[in-house]
Amino acid sequence: MQIAVIGRGDCSGEEYRTAETVGRLIAESNATVCCGGLGGVMEAACRGAKEAGGMTLGILPDVGEGNAYLDVVIRTGMGHARNVILVNSADAVIAVGGGYGTLSEVAVSLKIGKPVFGLSTWEIKGVRACAGPEEAVSLAVRAGRRSRPSRSPRDPGGSL
Repeated sequence: MQIAVIGRGDCSGEEYRTAETVGRLIAESNATVCCGGLGGVMEAACRGAKEAGGMTLGILPDVGEGNAYLDVVIRTGMGHARNVILVNSADAVIAVGGGYGTLSEVAVSLKIGKPVFGLSTWEIKGVRACAGPEEAVSLAVRAGRRSRPSRSPRDPGGSL
């Protein structure tokens, strides 16, 4: 399961700590943290996941290196258009704070039917406001499980 964590690259200290907790909880739920691969909320979520032994994936807007806590780096060279790739790669989305870039990711998520859970983020229809990281991750994991196609034990790759 892949859960996207979205938010500002220049977040506040409180947002950083919240995102770090979100990343740790995602890793403890055996899910992969997906993000835009840069600093701020993205770095914090990856840091939390890595410290808990989890896997991280960064979908970068450019051809740079991304943050130091990424396991997999996808360099798109697409700028903000990479937001569409990010949310399409996720089974659920957690927004921590955020500016207009986060709003675009939220909008695309809602447009394509991805569940979005928010922590001190945009208060718009479709975003489920959560009281804290534990609630956001619990709901995202549950939603992600529902959205994934079931696979039989004899066909681990899924059927066509």
